[in-house]
Amino acid sequence: MTHLSTSDLIAATAGKAVVAGDRAITAGLTTDSRAITPGCVFLALCGERFDGNNFAADATQKGAAAVVVSRLAGEYAPGSTVVLVEDTLVALQSLASWWRGQLEPLHVVGLTGSSGKTSTKDMCLSVLSQKFNALATKGNLNNHIGVPLSILSTPQGTQAAIWEMGMNHAGEIAPLCAMTRPQIGIITTIGSAHLEYLGTRQAIAEEKCTVARALPADGFMIYPAQDDFADFIATQTAATPIPVGGCNSPVRALNPRSTATGTTYTLHIEGEGEVEVSLPVPGAHMVSNSLLAAAAGWKLGCTLDQIAAGLSASSLTHGRLACKEVEGYTVVDDTYNANPESMKAALETVAALRGPKRHIAVLGKMGELGEGGIAAHADMGWCAASLGYAAVVVVGPECPETLALCQAASESIPALLVNTPAEAAAALRALMQPGDALLFKGSRSAGMERSMYELFPTLNPNSSAS
Repeated sequence: MTHLSTSDLIAATAGKAVVAGDRAITAGLTTDSRAITPGCVFLALCGERFDGNNFAADATQKGAAAVVVSRLAGEYAPGSTVVLVEDTLVALQSLASWWRGQLEPLHVVGLTGSSGKTSTKDMCLSVLSQKFNALATKGNLNNHIGVPLSILSTPQGTQAAIWEMGMNHAGEIAPLCAMTRPQIGIITTIGSAHLEYLGTRQAIAEEKCTVARALPADGFMIYPAQDDFADFIATQTAATPIPVGGCNSPVRALNPRSTATGTTYTLHIEGEGEVEVSLPVPGAHMVSNSLLAAAAGWKLGCTLDQIAAGLSASSLTHGRLACKEVEGYTVVDDTYNANPESMKAALETVAALRGPKRHIAVLGKMGELGEGGIAAHADMGWCAASLGYAAVVVVGPECPETLALCQAASESIPALLVNTPAEAAAALRALMQPGDALLFKGSRSAGMERSMYELFPTLNPNSSAS
């Protein structure tokens, strides 16, 4: 966002220049006072435990061309423009909406779902990059702050963007859609994540379908044909519904074959033909994610060969069902996050791996499930036992139900409940045998990667052993 004048900044944020400066804006926008570069804009967000207004004056001393504040504090350096607004979060979102208009023409894919968002986003980016100058949401910048920052970091000349939109309360997706203005929508799943705040899956579906309702009549709404809410999604949009993965869907996978390192299948696209695809990741749910990405590429004019090349070259974000052979073990890193649907999918995928002698699950808690959390954690244990796992290590005092139902489903399976990831690693050392496959899975707050890194230091990207 370097093509921005101070007058644009003032107008877009509906602010008032209380200090006029002559520094030109030559760099992007940041909300982090530790990341100030000369010529940037610093926007002072305020939270429960911090007040960015207290750092704005220092930002001008470090060379910020302009600062956007809701309260004046300190001595501002000569040359910097100080823009006063009523609410800096609203100003951030208003500025992002203005910048979105400066990016036209731009193909936008708005993506949401209970699970699989990031993997689908990664695949979609790889596909669209075969034809366009494309970018996607970085990391987990998918909320009321992350989405505007993603928009504002998009340079002019970008041809396609995939912007991920997350939520855990009703009403959160609508302002994100207003900022991003997608022409294509993707809903990966309607699952059980966020039941704590929304209460029912129907309420979750209503909120996720905000994306469907935001699409223009000449747009496309893409979703899995097998989802429980597939018919509901189709009724919520004026765009053309594109269900994928069903027997009669316009986009579907034929003859999928999985290994520990990936999945190969024949991609069928109605009216276009068929092509072989080799995904670099195993799992039926990853095939479903890839079909969502393929449909987006199809509707944006990518050829079959471009779609296949993009899917085959996909590089998934760290911690998404990554299989690695380490020291005679197959280590499956799915530590980034977890909900009941993704937990079941990961357990099934690893159980189906051919080659390992045994399968061991190392499972952490799943968050934001509300009253359904006890049953969901119990089902997690039953699922592992019924799939034939040789052992299950459950991490966290919140998960005794996992252990209980795991033991009830299979009296012979070693099932242990430990309090910390470090204790899990110690327990695993007594259980593991060369040739085993180990799945590490849990919600972000469970920190399951710590168990994995303690056992296999070479997997830790921050370790000198890696």
